[in-house]
Amino acid sequence: MSFILLALTIVGCQHTKHLDPVKDITLKPYPQTEKISHKEVYFGVEVDDPYRWLEDDLATNTKEWVKLENEVTEDYLSQIPYRNAIKSRLEHLWNYAKFSAPFVEGDYTYFYKNDGLQNQSVLYRKKGDSGNEEVFLDPNQFSKDGTTSLAGISFSKDGSRVAYQISEGGSDWRKVIVLNAADKSVIGDTLIDVKFSGLAWQGNEGFYYSSYDKPKQASALSAMTDQHKVYYHKLNTAQSTDQLIFGGQEIPRRYLGAYLTNDERFLIISAANTTSGNEIWMKDLHDPNAKFICLVNNFDKNHAIIDNDGEKLFIYTELDAPNGRVVTADFSNPGTTSWKTLIAETDQVLSPSTGGGKIFANYLKDATSLVKQYDRTGKLEREVELPGVGTVAGFGAKDDDKELYYTFTSYINPGTIYTYDIASGKSEIYKQSTVQFDPTQYESKQVFYSSKDGTKVPMIITYKKGIKLDGTNPTMLYGYGGFNISLTPSFSVSTIILLEQGGVYAVANLRGGGEYGENWHVAGTKMKKQNVFDDFIAAAEYLIAEKYTSSPKLAISGGSNGGLLVGAVMTQRPDLFKVAFPAVGVLDMLRYHKFTAGAGWAFDYGTADDSKEMFEYLYKYSPYHALKPNTAYPATLVLTADHDDRVVPAHSFKFAARLQEYNTGSNPVLIRIDTNAGHGAGKSTSMVISEHTDRWAFMFQNMGLGYTEIK
Repeated sequence: MSFILLALTIVGCQHTKHLDPVKDITLKPYPQTEKISHKEVYFGVEVDDPYRWLEDDLATNTKEWVKLENEVTEDYLSQIPYRNAIKSRLEHLWNYAKFSAPFVEGDYTYFYKNDGLQNQSVLYRKKGDSGNEEVFLDPNQFSKDGTTSLAGISFSKDGSRVAYQISEGGSDWRKVIVLNAADKSVIGDTLIDVKFSGLAWQGNEGFYYSSYDKPKQASALSAMTDQHKVYYHKLNTAQSTDQLIFGGQEIPRRYLGAYLTNDERFLIISAANTTSGNEIWMKDLHDPNAKFICLVNNFDKNHAIIDNDGEKLFIYTELDAPNGRVVTADFSNPGTTSWKTLIAETDQVLSPSTGGGKIFANYLKDATSLVKQYDRTGKLEREVELPGVGTVAGFGAKDDDKELYYTFTSYINPGTIYTYDIASGKSEIYKQSTVQFDPTQYESKQVFYSSKDGTKVPMIITYKKGIKLDGTNPTMLYGYGGFNISLTPSFSVSTIILLEQGGVYAVANLRGGGEYGENWHVAGTKMKKQNVFDDFIAAAEYLIAEKYTSSPKLAISGGSNGGLLVGAVMTQRPDLFKVAFPAVGVLDMLRYHKFTAGAGWAFDYGTADDSKEMFEYLYKYSPYHALKPNTAYPATLVLTADHDDRVVPAHSFKFAARLQEYNTGSNPVLIRIDTNAGHGAGKSTSMVISEHTDRWAFMFQNMGLGYTEIK
């Protein structure tokens, strides 16, 4: 029986029961958050910061505040009558086997698998095509509660050595463990205090990695980090003797990444002082006397060496090409003036990869994937026939591979893995998802709406076929709008909860993202950041005007930079939304750069120290500072985690405290603080399900909606 027929059979046999919301839910008094007299002067302007003490994550009073806030939140959520029903439904939907695309290292084929509700996916392997599957690494054994995750893995070129990173409690600080792949025996000691790092092997003797000096006097979860450095670790030697390769006081950059070309001849260093734009340094490892040379010193654009044929370098660059192009250069004369265009810039944003002797140009066409295959001379061989309109990932392989694997997904198409024959261009299904979801019952369409300044912005709207556009549909509007990151169609099990209740899920591709290249990104940065908020507000107004929903039935959600987005628009237009979910957000725009690696975000935001003009701009929209007394704000569930050392939880703590102080009306303002969790990556399945349960329960309850239980 095919998957579709099976899904229809399951859906046809479902039994439903409707559960009503609570009319008079009891909200415990918020904790009496202490206010202290703390003022800071910026360019002659005195800024009050009464909740500054919440920035100290090690303080006893901060920990007590977290405990009390979580108690209020849990008490509220526990009264929602269908909370458990939503959780049961999510667990049922989540409980199917999930696979990654396979990859070959040495004599083994590796793949990730989650049986269904395992907290962490397990890395399996088999020898050849017919070998028996065996567990290679099981992160569920790393910790009893499933909060220690596998955070990165790298094999040596012949597959005989492997180094993997683990994250404890979601922290960006990692440990690295090295194994002999054949028998999984540990080699040498565990490396500690590794952060923002890849692992780049040189032969089987050692690898390159990146890290900071760990803060000595302050909290490692919140203290500012600087001076990223690249080290070389030789196996079976003490980490304390690792050789500093690049970085430090001589080359003060905040983000350094090391990688080698496929033939391991050239060591490449990407050096960036913000999250956008980078220098490229390289060194010929075949020459024992070689020094690093700077291939490109343009911090305004992004660049990467994607491959080489001997001394011929294949380079991706945005220099003179905001949407990206591929150029070639010779190592003997690698300067930008000698670059020759191999794949020219187009109207679509380019993301290239290599495999099987080919170059794959993965383009974004209105936030969806388009892939073209080129030979090494830049000749177009074909446009790859994709399974549909959506997102593909995985067009990369080793030089001598004959085939590769890629995944395809969309908002209504669960991830499917395909095998692609590089010579013929034919795709075949390798593994399909078995999630209990019937795509034929749903529709996902792209629209273009006008923002405040007339800019056309794309948005993809997903819903169950046949719903009435009468303004009553519960709707979740999601956005990000920053750091050149593109939101492309992707299936989410959690969203099924909304869709099967007749709701609408909308994703807006705002300026600040990367959907239309660097110009689109820059149009949502620094003194143009308001464009991002205007785009999101206009998306909400479009959904209301077209009667998908109405303000009493509209929720907004975003995480990290998207948390800033939600915080900004809910303070600018509190009347427009019923429910808001600012998650792990950057909410204090005057101080974000004082914590961990936040100073590197200045390309997108600017800082309050830059100029009077920049300070005034940030101060005006900074969510923590934009809150006004005696204002009715949307029902808000702030989400963060105590181990978030990317966007420190102090942002959310201070925002929630002031929002609780200023908010009027009956809408609740709660903060949900995960413990032993970080910015999001590596969260256990149980924690993810729990969070999504609380989001949907909070949203439905505050919209006055019931929940139709499906069994």
